[in-house]
Amino acid sequence: MSKDNIILTTKDFTILEAMCDNPRVRPDLLVPHIRRKLDAAIVVFRQDLPEGVASVNSRVTFRVDGGATDTRVLSTGQVEAPVGMFLPITTPRGLALLGLSEGQEAVVDNTDGREERIVLEKVEYQPEAARRERMASKSEPASTQHKPLLRVVSGGMKDVRRPVPVMSDGFDDPGPSAA
Repeated sequence: MSKDNIILTTKDFTILEAMCDNPRVRPDLLVPHIRRKLDAAIVVFRQDLPEGVASVNSRVTFRVDGGATDTRVLSTGQVEAPVGMFLPITTPRGLALLGLSEGQEAVVDNTDGREERIVLEKVEYQPEAARRERMASKSEPASTQHKPLLRVVSGGMKDVRRPVPVMSDGFDDPGPSAA
């Protein structure tokens, strides 16, 4: 896999541990790579994960063997979504990218047994960094927070029902002609 540090969140570490115990994971292909990644990993809490590190649900741009760049979302493989949008960590490439930092590379055997050199070009979106940004914006003083935007819709009161006036005799049923 990678020669440099692998940084995993506690959640990602746990997911990889569970994959080792899962009988559906191909033991000949993935389990040795998972074990090496677990042994080499620096495990951090999600709030301590540095920006630029690929975690589960991160959108990453990478290059395989110096070819064209590709952008995918690292997933656990349990997502039913458009083909080509996700890269499950249950594949050699997805597993190789998990825990890498931007600019870091990994060498992995693909499903054909051929070695591939994968370089993580950029982490476009990292859920842990996005969460930190949301939490930081909530702790800003109220004067710097943005107020919700309202949109004025013309004719918005057209279909509002008007109250039916009560007749002078106190009877408010206008009769069948009102229907």
